[in-house]
Amino acid sequence: MNRVIHTGQALVDLVVEVGTIPRRGGNVMAQSFTRYAGGSVSVLAAAARSGARAVHAGAHGTGPNGDLVRAALAAEGVGLSAPPVGDADTAVCVVLVEPSAERTFVTTLGAERQITVEGLGLSAPVAGDLVCVTGYSLLEPTRDPLLQWLESLVPGVAVVLDPGAAFASLEAPVRDRMLALTDVWTSNAEEAHELTGLAELTSTLPRIAESLPAGALVIVRDGPEGCHLLADGRVEHLPGYPQEPVDTNGAGDAHTGVLVAELAAGTDPQTACTRANAAGAIKVTRRGPATAPTAAEIDAFLAAAHS
Repeated sequence: MNRVIHTGQALVDLVVEVGTIPRRGGNVMAQSFTRYAGGSVSVLAAAARSGARAVHAGAHGTGPNGDLVRAALAAEGVGLSAPPVGDADTAVCVVLVEPSAERTFVTTLGAERQITVEGLGLSAPVAGDLVCVTGYSLLEPTRDPLLQWLESLVPGVAVVLDPGAAFASLEAPVRDRMLALTDVWTSNAEEAHELTGLAELTSTLPRIAESLPAGALVIVRDGPEGCHLLADGRVEHLPGYPQEPVDTNGAGDAHTGVLVAELAAGTDPQTACTRANAAGAIKVTRRGPATAPTAAEIDAFLAAAHS
């Protein structure tokens, strides 16, 4: 079975529900506070729940945060290929969630940034495996070892890029180097607009594809509207399933995790996107970042939606 291997940061999310974001220098009282394993953990959990053999190839720390990450991955049956970093703990991401389910992030840096070519190589990807990359890994100090390792992968390993908000602001040579390695681009609409400078959403997909290897897939999420897919030179819209959201944190990760799990299993891109859209719709009705549905839950949701 092909594997889903994630190179990105496994973090601990400190999720704080607030009535409103405080003004600069101000203060608000929180309605709740919860500590979750997040970041790449959310993508890997979603992939595992859709049946993928999933592996975390990035760095993880020693200490309570690293312990939480390892426990969360173990609970999902996700493997870790690299040993813990001995002298640093995994960092945290503070997530402020408003009643609208909109979220604001403040991310710190820790052991997850201490990746090496050798450490990534312990995941030993082979042809058919999917290697997931986040644009936040293209910042220093993770950028150079990651790109060096990606450029050494054997033929047939598919590289999946979730660019994140960081990608469009990177220096052009770094962006171009990463795009030349990317077999699957999956982003939200804002990230696609920012990279291309185009206002019309469907126009962004072929523009992005111009920078990717021949035959690459381009997926652009559009919130509750679903996603757009470019495959075989054609752009199509896969409709979403709008829900009343309670927490959008991790919805994109759920979409990506299910998407790559389906692609690893050989599912056609259209079906993979439809199932990913359903996963995102289910996720926004649940609190917490790593709360993606199982394959059976997606099956039931789609059966009800199309009945």
